[in-house]
Amino acid sequence: MGVSEVNDNVLSPQDVRKILDSDNMEIVKLCKKADVSPRKTDDGKTYFSMDDVRALKHAKETVTGAPAISKNASQLVVDSLLKSLSRMENNITDSISKVLDERLEGMDEVVVELIRCKTENENLKNQIEDLNKENYNLKKENASYRPFMFGLYIKEDIQKTLF
Repeated sequence: MGVSEVNDNVLSPQDVRKILDSDNMEIVKLCKKADVSPRKTDDGKTYFSMDDVRALKHAKETVTGAPAISKNASQLVVDSLLKSLSRMENNITDSISKVLDERLEGMDEVVVELIRCKTENENLKNQIEDLNKENYNLKKENASYRPFMFGLYIKEDIQKTLF
């Protein structure tokens, strides 16, 4: 059968490469997969029919393209992923909250003890200040006594004994 008889339905290998946007090796693989064999003219040139090209195109789409998912099915997948992410988020939040609660469990007692120690420290500072004042007054009083004779002391005016 010659090419001239089926001119309208005949495509050259170059046309097939352009249509499928593939190289020769990929076309050979698609031919094997689609069970299509190229035909030869009387003078030995290779050609493909339109049906062959459609079969090759369909084979390429099934190899490279993902199977088409309906809109409802894709929405179910998205909803499932969102629910899964929500569960994961809740699990992570719960586990982190549990760890933080365990770690901070004794902190209340530590804070109360720290406040008690700070209050006690302030009270002791006030006591030291009062004792320093009393010590200063006693030293001033002691300095007002001057030795006299035979172990006797005379009290002088405090104003005179100030430093």
